[in-house]
Amino acid sequence: MSTADVSARLQELRAQLRHHAHLYYVLDQPALPDGDYDRLYAELLALEAGHPELVTPDSPSRRVGATPDSAFAPVKHAVPMLSLDNVFDEAGWLDFDRRVRDRLGWELSVGVAYACEPKFDGLAVSLRYEDGLLVQAATRGDGSTGEDITANVRTIRSVPLSLRAPAADRQTQAAALPALLEVRGEVLMPRAGFEQLNARQLAAGDKVFANPRNAAAGSLRQLDPGITATRPLAFYAYSIAALDGAPWPATHTLTLRWLAALGFKITDLAASGPGPLFVQQAWQALLDRRDSLPFDIDGMVVKVDDRRLQQDLGFVARAPRWAVAYKFPAQEASTRLEAIEWQVGRTGALTPVARLAPVSVGGVVVSNATLHNIDEVHRLDLRAGDTVVIYRAGDVIPKVMRRLDDDGHAARAPVALPDACPVCASAVVRPEGEVVARCSAGLFCPAQRKEALRHFASRRAMDIEGLGEKWVDLMVDAGLLHTPADIYRLSAEQLLQLPRMAEKSAENLLAGIAKSRDTTLGRFLFALGIPE
Repeated sequence: MSTADVSARLQELRAQLRHHAHLYYVLDQPALPDGDYDRLYAELLALEAGHPELVTPDSPSRRVGATPDSAFAPVKHAVPMLSLDNVFDEAGWLDFDRRVRDRLGWELSVGVAYACEPKFDGLAVSLRYEDGLLVQAATRGDGSTGEDITANVRTIRSVPLSLRAPAADRQTQAAALPALLEVRGEVLMPRAGFEQLNARQLAAGDKVFANPRNAAAGSLRQLDPGITATRPLAFYAYSIAALDGAPWPATHTLTLRWLAALGFKITDLAASGPGPLFVQQAWQALLDRRDSLPFDIDGMVVKVDDRRLQQDLGFVARAPRWAVAYKFPAQEASTRLEAIEWQVGRTGALTPVARLAPVSVGGVVVSNATLHNIDEVHRLDLRAGDTVVIYRAGDVIPKVMRRLDDDGHAARAPVALPDACPVCASAVVRPEGEVVARCSAGLFCPAQRKEALRHFASRRAMDIEGLGEKWVDLMVDAGLLHTPADIYRLSAEQLLQLPRMAEKSAENLLAGIAKSRDTTLGRFLFALGIPE
């Protein structure tokens, strides 16, 4: 194959790989099987290895391969990366809207058009493109000076190494692309990728990350870009800081649309409309969706949509007057760890539970949080009396994220695994190589007995209508139930001895028990809950 043929084939391969990477990482619309993509990529690498003089800076192969650095060089931002002021409730938002209209000299009845989008919980990054090619990426830093993280950002698949010409300008691509474009956006780690990363870290015996934001920050600041390349990071573009060689879009809404046309990943949760009521409704709608999103957000960014009005409103020292962060209720809070107690489950597993000084997290008062096992307690180095940070997202069980350092921690007693079951005083065993410690008593232990019976009667098992948690507790405490078989020996006379059990309730429960006899083998085996 001649050099000209190799060059032509490389251009074809790069175009194909860029196209399919854009579909996969930016639009989430893959159109090529992974194996086919891998074969194209392998061909690209082979041709470039044989013709290194034909390698271009925007080749897909350039995403990985820079040598580790010993430090990050400082980058002076040509346009400062400012912060946003915050508002925390409807009253604060309405006050912001009033200030905007006052500065514009608008009447109360005239609604300002606002653009709304998620406030990503990640790291702000600035990307600089010259003649359509990525030449530099930098962190926010102090707003004036950041750190050069170009080698690491090049490994993020949703960051275009070269800009795409908008569809209408494909025939005149060079002319359609700006000579200079500085894009601001957020690097974040999706929740699914965060869980997978922490699982890998645990398996390797490495430190796990407290939350996706910390994981994204740690990944971006790796001195070895090869490590960053293994981390599941994403970049969402949300503004333009500098532009030369193309007209500025007239509104923020059009800015996002143009950035998408250039090949950037943008949020599909953006909305725009007139007046403060629209914004309040958009904020509530986004808050309602918060826990179902694939990434963390901590509020909504509200911007005056019209760029000309943005210029009229201007800036204060550290923030624009035309934008604000409308924050959501906090999902993290600190509180005192009062005690660590042990709960015994159906299989005898001992689970440590943090008893907390009640604290509001995400709009819910939290006083307990699971700690999973003794290894987790030791990993977090928790002791009664410590101050801890609690995290809660939606309906997820509250979790202790970390301990805050204080001078009294060292004097507090470390937590040890109990030698005896806290319920029945039987021996606690922990087989070698297992993380779970168990009470050895089996169904002799009242705690295991209650949990086993609850499981047996549950909807996915024997589905015994009317035999709920409270009735199981009362029957075990009264000595009526010792094994699942005892459920089918219950009589109306026995049931009527229980407090608050009426004749009709007893009849209904016995009818539910009788109905459960007609079941499937799969349900019955599941109900027995045989270990392993």
